[in-house]
This record gives sequence, structure tokens and C-alpha cells, in this order.
Amino acid sequence: MQEPTPVTVYQSSFAACTRTLDPGLLETLRISESAVLLMEAFVSLCKALTNDSDPRPWQERVEDCFSEVTEERLKEMVQAFVDECEGEQLQRWVERFKNQNYSSFAERLLGAATYKRFIDSLKQDGAVVALAVRRGVRALTPFIVAWNDAVKISSQNQLKDVQPANILAVNAVEMLVSLDDFLGEKVLAALPMELTSAKKSDLATLAPEGIDDLVASFRSMVAEASVKRVERRNSPLVRKIRGARDALRFSEDGVSQAANSLIELLDRIMRESFKPAEVLAWVDGNLPDGIDLTHEVQGQRRPTKRAEALCFVYGGDPITPREASENDDGQGPDFIHDVIAISLVSIRNQLQKMKHADHGTPEEKVQLLSVLAALEGALMLGLTIGSLSVEPEPSEELPAA
Repeated sequence: MQEPTPVTVYQSSFAACTRTLDPGLLETLRISESAVLLMEAFVSLCKALTNDSDPRPWQERVEDCFSEVTEERLKEMVQAFVDECEGEQLQRWVERFKNQNYSSFAERLLGAATYKRFIDSLKQDGAVVALAVRRGVRALTPFIVAWNDAVKISSQNQLKDVQPANILAVNAVEMLVSLDDFLGEKVLAALPMELTSAKKSDLATLAPEGIDDLVASFRSMVAEASVKRVERRNSPLVRKIRGARDALRFSEDGVSQAANSLIELLDRIMRESFKPAEVLAWVDGNLPDGIDLTHEVQGQRRPTKRAEALCFVYGGDPITPREASENDDGQGPDFIHDVIAISLVSIRNQLQKMKHADHGTPEEKVQLLSVLAALEGALMLGLTIGSLSVEPEPSEELPAA
């Protein structure tokens, strides 16, 4: 009989250090109990997520992370989160520790040896958090590549009503690489990463050969992940993707054949997910005043491609109300769902044009491959956020670069 995996209890170095100090000193340093509790919970969570020696799924590790915490303690941690995250408290916390006058005051108050132990504990916790953040950022890379491919297929006119549209002007891959570089050069380099479970790959640059090579590498992962998600919905439809690629390689009118296959794939996966009557009911329940969501065909009310795409990416779930903000009036689909739906419609429109414009030129094949990459990215994102599987999907991690 296999021995049960022992529960691992984590702890923040900073929390452990502060608990050895006199409460009066902590009060003088303006370090509240809620701040210590928040650090303890957050660092423990980051340690659980980055513990490579534990083979269990991350959900089990996180659960065990707090398994020995009493219900009362959990309530205290939740309240600590509320206390420390409301208003500008976190910003004041950061500014305080960056202030040289505060550092000098703390050193005089604690003494050189205790102050060094205090600062070392902060750096140790910082290293754990920095590793978790960098791994989290890198885990987003395939989804960011998929997003970029899906978004760039749509015209500015199609995206003009998206809120907030100015975000779409940002190259998401470049932004992610810049953030990763900042973490490596300015954060990880200043922290004792040798005390964490960081691997050589965690400390290396994400895109040493440039962004183009990074995108190409992750695009193949997106294609694979998209195929897996399509297969879960309808395994025969996977042949449409493979058939499109084979047509481009081997057929004289490959662009036309590939476009036909991909149109059929897109139409079938959306309509088999939600019948026209279901889409109409979803529109009436969520976007009764929506524009371009229904039309009449031979006297019958039918959903438009945009309505089908929106219902598809929402997985038939209701649109959750949200508060209005400076960049979002709170009405209609949210930013992510809206952009993916627009991309799916745009992809289909472009495929429809290419179905009738096959001259067998290399440029057309390159264009079709670009549309295929956009379709794979949009389907991966749509099937992921839409929760479309009949049964819960197994945990799946995309491989690292």
C-alpha cells in the first residue's frame, strides 16, 4: 500500500522573524498583525506553487498549504487581506520599506544583527514571491501568443466598439517579454534565488533569440492545445485542421480546400455546441438590445455569426454584470469575450474570401497559415474560457519553452 504524501506546512521567513520581536517594536515600526498574517499566507501559497519536489497537482499542494490552519485563523487571514489591500495601504507599505530614513530608524531600533536578520527574511520571502510571479507570467505565454494571433486578424473597424479599445494597440507578447526581462534584471538579480526552488530555466531570459523565435515556439504549443480542446468537443472535427494543413502541402488548389475545411470546422463546433434556438434564447436573455445579433431568413428569426460566436465563448453562461469604469460602461460583453468573438467572425469572413480566391500563389498560402494560426488561437481561448466541455476537463499544463 502506497504511503500517503505528508502534508507540508510552509511559513514566511518574515512572519517567523517578526514573531520573535517584541510587539512594542513592531508597533513602533508600524508593522501590523494583519500585515504579518497576509505575508505568511501569501508566501506560503507561493512556496506551495513553486515546490518542485512535490509531485502532486498544484490544487492539492495549495489545499495542504492551509490544511493545519484553523477556521478562526483562516478568517483572520481573510480579514488581514481586506485590511491590507484596501485603499493605498499596500503602496504605503512598499514606500515605507524603500525609504532610507525608515531603514535607518529600523536599524537603530532593532540593532545591527536583528536588523540584518529582519532584512534577510524580507529578501528570502521576496525571492519566493518573485519566482512564483515569473513562473506565472511565463505560464501565460501560450495564451498571450494565441491572443495576439487572434486579435491581429480583425480590422480596426471591427474592433472600434470594443471597450477599452486602446488596449488592443499594445503588442501583448512584447509587453509580456518586457515584464519578464524586468523581473529578471531588476528583481530576481537582487534576491537570494539560490534559497528557492528556482531552476536554471527560471533564471534564464525568456526570449534569448528574439520575440519572433519565441512566438514560433509557443505557436506550435497553441496549435497542439487547440487540437486537444477541439478533440474533446468533437473528435472527428480534428480531421478538418489536419486536412487543411495537408491540402496546403499537397494540393494544387490547397488554399481553397483548406479554407473550406476550416469554415466547416468553425461552423460545426459552434452550432454543435449551441443550436440556433439556444443562441436566440441566450441573446434574448443577455443582449436583448444588441446590434447585429439576429436577422431574418425567409421570415424566420436567426442568430448572426456574431451571436453564435458570443454564445460560444461565453459557454452559454449569462453575461455577468460589472461596474462601470472610466474605460468600460459596464454594458454588453466584457473585453476578453468580445474580442475573441469578433476574431472568430473575422476569421470566418477571411476564410470565406479565400475559398473563392485561390490562385495557388505562395502569398495566399502564407495568408492562409496566418488565418489558421489565428483560428487555433481563438479556438483555444474560446474553448478554455467558455467551459464548453460536458464533463470537467482534466488538468492540463502547456509545456515550457
